[in-house]
Amino acid sequence: MGQARSTLSEAAPVLRRAALWLVFLAPFFYLTYGGANWVASQRADVPNIAFAWESAIPFFAWTIIPYWSINLFYALCLFINTTPRDVDRLARRYLTIQLVAVACFVAFPLEATFVRPATSGLPGFMFAVLGGFDKPFNQAPSLHIALLVVIWDHLRGRLSRKGRLLWHFWCFLIGASVMTTWQHQVMDIPTGMLLGLFAAWLFPRDAGSPLANFALSGDPKSRRLGVYYLCGALACLGLAVLCTPLSAAALLLLWPAVALAIVAVGYFGAGPQIFLKRSDGRAAFASRWLLAPYRLGAVINVWLWTRKMPASVAIADGVHLGRFPRRHEANRFATVIDITGELQRPSGTLAGWSSFPTLDLTGLDKIQTRAAANLIEVARQQGPVLVCCALGFQRSAGVIVRWLLISRRCDNPAEALRLIERAGWRVYLPVESLHAVAEGLQ
Repeated sequence: MGQARSTLSEAAPVLRRAALWLVFLAPFFYLTYGGANWVASQRADVPNIAFAWESAIPFFAWTIIPYWSINLFYALCLFINTTPRDVDRLARRYLTIQLVAVACFVAFPLEATFVRPATSGLPGFMFAVLGGFDKPFNQAPSLHIALLVVIWDHLRGRLSRKGRLLWHFWCFLIGASVMTTWQHQVMDIPTGMLLGLFAAWLFPRDAGSPLANFALSGDPKSRRLGVYYLCGALACLGLAVLCTPLSAAALLLLWPAVALAIVAVGYFGAGPQIFLKRSDGRAAFASRWLLAPYRLGAVINVWLWTRKMPASVAIADGVHLGRFPRRHEANRFATVIDITGELQRPSGTLAGWSSFPTLDLTGLDKIQTRAAANLIEVARQQGPVLVCCALGFQRSAGVIVRWLLISRRCDNPAEALRLIERAGWRVYLPVESLHAVAEGLQ
């Protein structure tokens, strides 16, 4: 009895916080959703974005059941948490999705073209209730899909293996139901997924928000790079707007637009936290997918610059310098010291992995560089060590120079650079980076 009372006492703050959020979120959802529908209904010409082949999508009345079930999970997930902070994180994800989606519905309303057939029984009743407030507007991004991404992510880590399989299957039914109930057009789905991933990225499970410590960078080069990425984001956005009337597929350009905008924010002052990369080299689920277009570009860039070079070279005493390794290349080492933020550890790597995330082409972070250099001397006692960044030309080279200096293998940065070049590796370290790695050693 005492144990049950103690458990209930521990759960009470979570239950209270969840109830308070639900009391706010539920009416807020229906008021803003209905309001956006009403605004769209006042327009004389609401456009539609669809492929011609969508008319062949079958209608399955029974899928209204999994479609409606997301309402249950929406509320239930608020109560399935261990701390009030966890409740707040999920609620903020919900709120972010609602605010962004409604803003899109008002600014760019779309209308579904499906004419749903008559239904009876339980599905007929559920469709009738749905039709009472869900008019044929509020299409892209799909709120249903955006919320599904967050709800799926919230529960998948809290279930047993068998439970996860059942959960994945039911979430698939929910996702498919937006089409088989004729509620959404095809392109509403990827835009909804993008919004859900953004909300999960903005409020990650195991870390603070990547924008929590944003402060405008004092480095002119970093700000300039941010402007370049922002221009890329705006170009993708502009192409999406211009080309969508010609083909609905142009909406997919929103994906690289969002990814490049986030990278721009990183260079403007948010820093490498935008990648949500952990010390073991792995990135959070939302970051992996949300920033995938940028990461693909980074991988292509690595290949273009280093395709005619060795993967790495030996510098001294079992320590190697190189580009970001593939799995089989990483497995040749006992330890990989990774200085990239944008690339993630290849799956299946056996080497010990220590990540010190940094932004590419910016000045070396002094604290990160010193910590990585200090780790080299410890790690090499366990076997060969690879120090890498994307290309191996700057960030990881700076760490190697610092290690050569603190271990007294070289007396000055110029001597360290000559040693690296004699090993057969090119290095592009600006003067300010050399001063940074040598700071505090005199």
